[in-house]
Amino acid sequence: MAEKMTGTAQAVVNFLLNQISEGGAGKLWEIKEHRSQRTLTQNAYYWVLLTKLADKLRISKPEAHNRMLRSYGQPAVINRKLVYTYLPDTEETEEQILAQEMYHLAPTSSVMLSSKGVPLRAYKLLRGSSDYDVDEMSVLVDGLVQEATQLHIEVLTPRELEMMREHERKHTAKRS
Repeated sequence: MAEKMTGTAQAVVNFLLNQISEGGAGKLWEIKEHRSQRTLTQNAYYWVLLTKLADKLRISKPEAHNRMLRSYGQPAVINRKLVYTYLPDTEETEEQILAQEMYHLAPTSSVMLSSKGVPLRAYKLLRGSSDYDVDEMSVLVDGLVQEATQLHIEVLTPRELEMMREHERKHTAKRS
């Protein structure tokens, strides 16, 4: 079974030096930054409130989710660069993108003409919320709470939200 460890940079270096001294100099290792994943409580509250928002606006949950990600979400980054794609600049394209569940795109102001003269709009790729850490999910939930409040949808009080976050912090600290 492959070994796995989580720790500070110093602990990881010490672990790897120990591996070398034990004859593991030829092993390959994958190192990535540890991030505290969003919690189930955050996720559950987000989807309950998002459903209420979608119902109030009479739009689908995927459309409501895509709109929230556009306003409060996180961009996809590959090799420290944002990811863009160009698609036909039409209402039909926009409707199809808002209905998507598998990927999330946000329109930009950049429009160019294809070689055939068709206007193409640049869309920025957004990360799905299932990949968010606790802090990123908090931004998304806070944005949704703000939007829901403006539409007079019942939300948790600031005190209840803080209690939920405190519970989350304790739960995250126990797992670390």
